[in-house]
Amino acid sequence: MNATSRPGPVIEAAALHRRYGPAGPTGFDAVRGLDLTVHRGELFALLGTNGAGKTSTMELIEGLAAPSAGQVRVLGHDPYRERAAVRPRIGIMLQEGGFPGDLTVAETCRGWAGLTSGARPVDEALDLVGLLGRRSVRVKQLSGGERRRLDLAVALLGRPEVLFLDEPSTGLDPEARAAVWRLVRDLRREGTTVLLTTHYLEEAEELADRLAVMHGGRIAASGTVAEVIAGRPARIGFELPERCGPYEALGLPPLPGAEVTADGRRITVRTPRLQADLTAVLGWAAAHDVVLTGLEARSATLEEAFLAIAAEAAATPETIGSPR
Repeated sequence: MNATSRPGPVIEAAALHRRYGPAGPTGFDAVRGLDLTVHRGELFALLGTNGAGKTSTMELIEGLAAPSAGQVRVLGHDPYRERAAVRPRIGIMLQEGGFPGDLTVAETCRGWAGLTSGARPVDEALDLVGLLGRRSVRVKQLSGGERRRLDLAVALLGRPEVLFLDEPSTGLDPEARAAVWRLVRDLRREGTTVLLTTHYLEEAEELADRLAVMHGGRIAASGTVAEVIAGRPARIGFELPERCGPYEALGLPPLPGAEVTADGRRITVRTPRLQADLTAVLGWAAAHDVVLTGLEARSATLEEAFLAIAAEAAATPETIGSPR
């Protein structure tokens, strides 16, 4: 999405707090002054380690709970106090739908469709998530991945303008996950705004226009994938032939700002200057007639950036309390 032509915000959270229990050391803050903006047609991924506060944040934005302080707006309304104005325009896929096990897939969807304004046909919703052939099967007989797809079908019944997906790929096999990704991309192309939480960093990397990394109820980093990764060291790796001897005697050219480590004959260079240092390493190898086996060179990954951000955030002293 072109940031210069981006439409206005659909989700806005400002100084958002959620506290469990009373004031003082016996209570704790799950969300601590969070600011968040999601634009129309955007897919925003909310990442974080277990206990970072993602689910508590999602529940506030979905209108399932009232904030202890701060404010949140979805489609211009308070999703908790003005729920009647917001609920028909959103879809929510919780971590666990909790549908009665004795109902069939079709009966479950028909029950929810009866409570949904302008619901799409049940078979259409089931077809979208690949469950049309399982419409007569009881919910308790579904696999874990099929139950997740049923959760998604129910969330899509109302043709939502804003779709909340809380860990949508949990329990899905690779083929089903890829199908869900295709469906989410199609929904975005049609203009649906998506707020997603996930533990699969590949999922965020594949789908998200922007993302935020939470820790301790706060946002520790946010931006596009490229922006979040920026500044994290790239990696060059290679293995030296036996005739080269110990790494220390090689006379490898100086690589300013790089961290070079050796594990036997395997050399790893972590560097903020990938192209320049790769050129230097390859030039050295050519000049000394050295073949570098297992050569790899790549930018930092989202996983590396995520782990580094989480570690940095964990090293920062927090206020009293533990996030949910």
